Amino acid sequence: MKLESRRELDAMPKVRTAVAAQMLELPDADGFPTSLAWRRSAPLRFDTDWRGENADPERETEVQLLWTSEGLFLLFRARFRVITVFPDAEPNGRRDQLWDRDVSEVFLQPDPSQLRSYKEFEVSPNGFWIDLDIAPGEKRDLKSGLRRRVVLDEAAKTWVAELALPMKCLIERFDSEAVWRVNFYRVEGAAEPRFYSSWQPTRTAAPDFHVPEAFGELVFAQGPMPRVVERSKTQEGPDWHPS
Repeated sequence: MKLESRRELDAMPKVRTAVAAQMLELPDADGFPTSLAWRRSAPLRFDTDWRGENADPERETEVQLLWTSEGLFLLFRARFRVITVFPDAEPNGRRDQLWDRDVSEVFLQPDPSQLRSYKEFEVSPNGFWIDLDIAPGEKRDLKSGLRRRVVLDEAAKTWVAELALPMKCLIERFDSEAVWRVNFYRVEGAAEPRFYSSWQPTRTAAPDFHVPEAFGELVFAQGPMPRVVERSKTQEGPDWHPS
């Protein structure tokens, strides 16, 4: 699907690059980045719908990324109004049609020359997940071997999800100099009208996240990064350890 007009393309947000910081610290006991490591990753935030309209700060999403040669780590910190989740999943937590309830999502495209091919990962507030390999005319289970960790804080109206994605499920040979393409999304609510939110707006008539033309860029920063000192309201949520 193409963007509807050049005017819509020009109207897209100026910030179109996400930065994954290199993780230099050892992971914690569960194999995830430590709070110190996450503080070296500058967050990106979005709270508008899939058209880039109707901002809702009470449903703001914050995303951070870290990388090593072996894996890509993502942290979603999501503010919410209500929580709606499936009560059941496969024994390993995989749940088909997960997007029909609340989720945070990332679409990753390691090879931008293959516009219609990318990887889709979703995680829910109760820790269910799905991973898909998207290609022209098809989608199949990626069987990525992802790991996740989720904390839901009802009092703070915030849920935090960490994803650990093996690099080998994303690309055969990782090159930190390469520029990938990416977009991040949120869905909240069980019945229409639901809240469909995206970092880079897709600007379709009806909610549709599968618009790779709208993806932003993902770059991999190398070496030590300064600690992030900016704090948002969402950083007061669960699993956040201030300096």
